[in-house]
Amino acid sequence: MTVDADTAVIGLGAMGSMAAWQLARAGASVIGFEQYGLAHDRGASGGESRLFRMAYHEGSAYVPLLRGARELWRELAELSGLPLLLPTGCLSIGLPDIPPMRNVRASVEEHGLDHEYLAPDELAARFPQHRAADGEIGILDVQGAVLRPELAVLAANQQARRHGARLLERTRVDSVRFEDDRVRIGAGGTEYAVRTVVLAAGPWSASLVPPLDGHLTVRPLVLTWFAPGDAGRYAPERFPAFIRDTDGVHLFGVPMVDGMSVKTGFADAWGDIAGPTAFTRDFDESRLWPVTEAVRRFLPGLHPDPIRYSVYLDAYTSDRTAMVGGLPGTDRAVLLAGFSGHGFKMAPVFGRIAADLALERGTGYDIGAFAPSRFIPG
Repeated sequence: MTVDADTAVIGLGAMGSMAAWQLARAGASVIGFEQYGLAHDRGASGGESRLFRMAYHEGSAYVPLLRGARELWRELAELSGLPLLLPTGCLSIGLPDIPPMRNVRASVEEHGLDHEYLAPDELAARFPQHRAADGEIGILDVQGAVLRPELAVLAANQQARRHGARLLERTRVDSVRFEDDRVRIGAGGTEYAVRTVVLAAGPWSASLVPPLDGHLTVRPLVLTWFAPGDAGRYAPERFPAFIRDTDGVHLFGVPMVDGMSVKTGFADAWGDIAGPTAFTRDFDESRLWPVTEAVRRFLPGLHPDPIRYSVYLDAYTSDRTAMVGGLPGTDRAVLLAGFSGHGFKMAPVFGRIAADLALERGTGYDIGAFAPSRFIPG
């Protein structure tokens, strides 16, 4: 069998770049395809900063993955010499009995995570930048951090190339065909043959895997930045990354890491679009009013009108749980898709899992909840 590489990676954003790095350093020959430039600003890996949380609102079952991811983040930062992970802690705020806060407590208690519990009066005294509602508590996840997404994607791709991966930028994949002994990929007017393929195309996944149509929803990701009245109060050493749920408002934010502004806003409140081809940065700024009101209400030390905003893309599944695993119907493809607004922090470990599956047909991580077969028939 004549092939151009052991494994192809389609899409070199957060998930694909990490998969390419892990595959190449495991000794596989790798060819990667990216339709734009590396670390481009159209997908789900932009925005200058992202939260890393160990005490997880979405459920304590994620903690083993997060532990693995944190170690890989630290390794990638050391290898690249880039400031990819800024240890700030991550503060969760909410009433103690709401589901997200129960999940945070389950995470720290079941897995012995380093944390601080802040009763209402302690929360107000320790972090007066937040205006807490009556009865709200804080749980400070000591291992929480801020990630730098664009640098991270570049770093992972650079490490992949360092280990011999061939990464083709501005090369759109037009077709993927599965045969008994190989996968044929048409891209940029050339056909390539590989033994296995990792499909990590983010919001473009359904164009490569038609059965995903109807199971992935593409949404704009709108990020906003606000100017502080007293910059020192929002420095990373005084203002941890945070996430809160109060009266139906799901607000997240990071400290001032750019020297001038605090990024805060809603992760998922912007509706659906028809697909990546409908993406536009022409955004009706009047739609930012709910964010402005949330900042006015909960973060009174920030000027409530954003000094800037940006728009990206992300893809969601109906259950807000990613698809990670073998593609049903073939033993030659691994699917990474539908990370639903909370996958970036785990990108390194999902990259390792993809490499394990592509090369060894198995992984030591429990990924049963992510099985693509729950949406795609075999």
